[in-house]
Amino acid sequence: MKVVAGLGNPGQKYKDTRHNVGFEALDVLATKMGLSWKEGNKSLVAETRVEGEKVFLLKPMTYMNLSGEALRPLMSFYNVEIENLMVIYDDLDLEPGSLRLRLKGGHGGHNGIKSIINQLGAKEFKRVRIGIGRPLEGDSVTSHVLGTFPPQDKKAVDETIQLSAEAAEAWFSKPFNEVMNQYNRKN
Repeated sequence: MKVVAGLGNPGQKYKDTRHNVGFEALDVLATKMGLSWKEGNKSLVAETRVEGEKVFLLKPMTYMNLSGEALRPLMSFYNVEIENLMVIYDDLDLEPGSLRLRLKGGHGGHNGIKSIINQLGAKEFKRVRIGIGRPLEGDSVTSHVLGTFPPQDKKAVDETIQLSAEAAEAWFSKPFNEVMNQYNRKN
């Protein structure tokens, strides 16, 4: 069993913000796989089988900083091993258009990842980080992540969102090391 969680904030107000690239990636993947979203425990969930293995897509509806509260019930109920979890999210430390896949790591200051680590008690889950870049001098991190992409970054970010969805789908049937080698990219 595998779980792919895409992080973001619920509601129209946050729809196209930098913080919601994880939601966008899962929407791309769900559409590509012909899946529909259903209400779960503090989340939207889509499920299917790939090569006989159950796969869940999950979008927390708890707001970013409480993402782990939506993920923990599903992981616990189905007794999903931590190494069978992939999380797709935004990363300030990567330029827009960059995509970085990692086997594990810390939270790097990302509150959604911090919540997941705290709720699951482990950090050995796969990560797909989509670059959103740092705020301009004088801008706050909060206004940056809750803002939209400028036109000059939008095309590269949209391509990266597509690639992150492809990477998640590839992981359903390939070892993660192969997926990392294929999809890691700098902009």
